[in-house]
Amino acid sequence: MKLLYDIPVEYKPETVKLQNAQGRVTASKITAEMAIPPFDRSPYDGYAFRGADTADASRENPAILRITEELPAGTAPKYEVTPGTAAKILTGAPIPKGADSTIKYELTESTVSEVSIFEPVAPDTDLVYAGSDVMPGDLIAEAGTLITAPVISALANQGFTDVRAYGKPVITVISTGDELREVGEPLSPAAIYNSNVHTISAYLAEIGVVPVNGASIPDRPEQIAEAIGSALERSDMVITTGGASVGDYDWAVRAAELLGAEVLFWKVQMRPGGAIMAALKDGKLILGLSGNPAAAVLGLHRVAMPFIKKLCGRNDCFYKQIEVMLKEGYKKSSPKLRVLRGRLEVIDAKAYFVENKGQGSEVMSSLAGCDLLGEIPMGSQPLPAGTIIKAYRV
Repeated sequence: MKLLYDIPVEYKPETVKLQNAQGRVTASKITAEMAIPPFDRSPYDGYAFRGADTADASRENPAILRITEELPAGTAPKYEVTPGTAAKILTGAPIPKGADSTIKYELTESTVSEVSIFEPVAPDTDLVYAGSDVMPGDLIAEAGTLITAPVISALANQGFTDVRAYGKPVITVISTGDELREVGEPLSPAAIYNSNVHTISAYLAEIGVVPVNGASIPDRPEQIAEAIGSALERSDMVITTGGASVGDYDWAVRAAELLGAEVLFWKVQMRPGGAIMAALKDGKLILGLSGNPAAAVLGLHRVAMPFIKKLCGRNDCFYKQIEVMLKEGYKKSSPKLRVLRGRLEVIDAKAYFVENKGQGSEVMSSLAGCDLLGEIPMGSQPLPAGTIIKAYRV
């Protein structure tokens, strides 16, 4: 949501060791300093030679070349390959000067001192050239890039031991409700487990956040406000679940007001997940999500995730939007924007939205295997199969 995304964020870059960088976000642009690979090398075990020496080779009249040396990976050549000679070479070893081709070991016959090649091999055959992967000056990562395994690989190939990265933001997750019990505690009648704090924390951890379990707080606005205020002192943001609707025990807005926070908005015209509140206290965001598990996750994705990714320092804050066709018709009217959990399916080069079973606010099972959030526009009547809708990759 644009209003949240526009909230200013203060970043604190730091230098971290490469082995501790995964999941962080680059604080500056990173470019390559050396070619990868750094030298021409062999793609497999075989022989390096001059292609011209095999121009007339055949099974009846093989090219017989004298072997000058053996080159395992990590061994620099001692000799230049000259007319009539070859070097035995293993995968990854540098190509010796003078050689312009290689051939697999199994396509030849050899003795300790000679190798026979039975067909012409053109120059520039089966060589891995220096810089064929990366050249000096090539971009490794823009500032704001999530450091993933491929980024780690590229940095390690360059020999970088450190990287400038943003600190991971700390977000405390608090659930509210008299009915909540912590996981592992016995359940009394009418009680449920506090699963929301674990669910939201898991989604946050996936994008580079350090989530803090703020446990559960009873439906008392003063206690909720106290818990939020305490969490703000040690966190960059606080997320609560429960109490964001309009019932007699929905205290999210009242708790924010007790803290002296500025309420930015309360409720969004979407289903599920529209029971959501946002407030600012000393420049830090307080986000109140629905207590219904699936609604809380959808509110997190569609309203809050761009800002949270911005808080991490990422430059890919918004989910990619695509257009898809409904594989099956949607049978309900939609007075509000309706967000559906589903999957992308490609049939005959056409992209379809396949709705997951169970779209209720409380149905978490429909998030398993969900890689697409489809949107039914506000004010829509039932839609037939084949209708084109907007969807977001998650």
